[in-house]
Amino acid sequence: MRKKTIWLAAALTLVGLLVTACGSRVWDSEQIDPHQEIIIRFSYVVAEDTPEGLAAQRFADLINERTDGRVEVEVFPKATLYDDDQELQALRENKVQMIAPATSNLAGLSPSWQLLDLPYAFSSQEDVNNVMDGPIGRRLFASVGPDFKVLAFWDGGFKEMTNSQRPLVHPRDFDGLRMRTMINNQVLQAQFETLGAEPVPGDFSGLYSDLQTFQVDGEENTASNIYSQKFYQVQKYMTVSNHGYLGYAVLVNASFWRSLPPDTRLIIEQTMDGVTMWERHQATTMNDDDLKKLGRLMNIHYQTPAEKKEWETDLAPLYQQYAASIGPGLMEMLAGRERGE
Repeated sequence: MRKKTIWLAAALTLVGLLVTACGSRVWDSEQIDPHQEIIIRFSYVVAEDTPEGLAAQRFADLINERTDGRVEVEVFPKATLYDDDQELQALRENKVQMIAPATSNLAGLSPSWQLLDLPYAFSSQEDVNNVMDGPIGRRLFASVGPDFKVLAFWDGGFKEMTNSQRPLVHPRDFDGLRMRTMINNQVLQAQFETLGAEPVPGDFSGLYSDLQTFQVDGEENTASNIYSQKFYQVQKYMTVSNHGYLGYAVLVNASFWRSLPPDTRLIIEQTMDGVTMWERHQATTMNDDDLKKLGRLMNIHYQTPAEKKEWETDLAPLYQQYAASIGPGLMEMLAGRERGE
């Protein structure tokens, strides 16, 4: 018995020495040492000079300032690390700790996110923010699964149609066009099929090349993305339709998040809340300004109320078609919001 006791004491001492020698890399058995420098790799696919890109850099600067450099956010824009179809898996594997994918790309995690892609679902930017800051947004945030945590919803803006062939005024004008869609999103594919076009899923990072080489004829996007990516160089026509909405969900690896000291998580959450309000203002301002710039670079058609009614009528069946996969509860909540319930 005495020998066993001696051996146990020696073993515990050795373990203690090893932990000390390794610099105590864990905190409370699971968390990062509160004195250890923390690196957060933040990857996204749009350009630095978009509302999302500017917000990511602002977030990085503020976190560095508010933690006295203990937490460093490294920003990787324009898919320099991972494309649309790679970033979720990279986050799951903790190769990056934070991403800001378009919500349309989250349909692979949860079909419920396709609610935001239903045509003409929102009347204004304020309407979108009220929905995402309320019960619908909370349900969507909770639907991403155990590997991820949603920290914020950032505005992209309303989407417009562009193409290289002809003005898109009536639904029949889409006949035969090849239109790029985001990956893993059935609603967006069905949208173009309903309009008579052929949907072609593709990464955002390769979109300019696909448009330039006529792999696709057109696409849908916000004015800020169209301008910052210089799509006007390879797209002649634009229809200001505001038919769909593009938002971005800021996601963090859930295991990494749980490993952070509580005070660090609080600083990140408070900073993200402030940056989100700032980003929303930037999105509205930049889309308005960039649309004016595009007016000098492209042939732009502004959709009339009668034309909007045509598009709405043709696209209305998508609501019933995807109600089951999105979730009847969410569809009812969306309809209730429209009725003022």
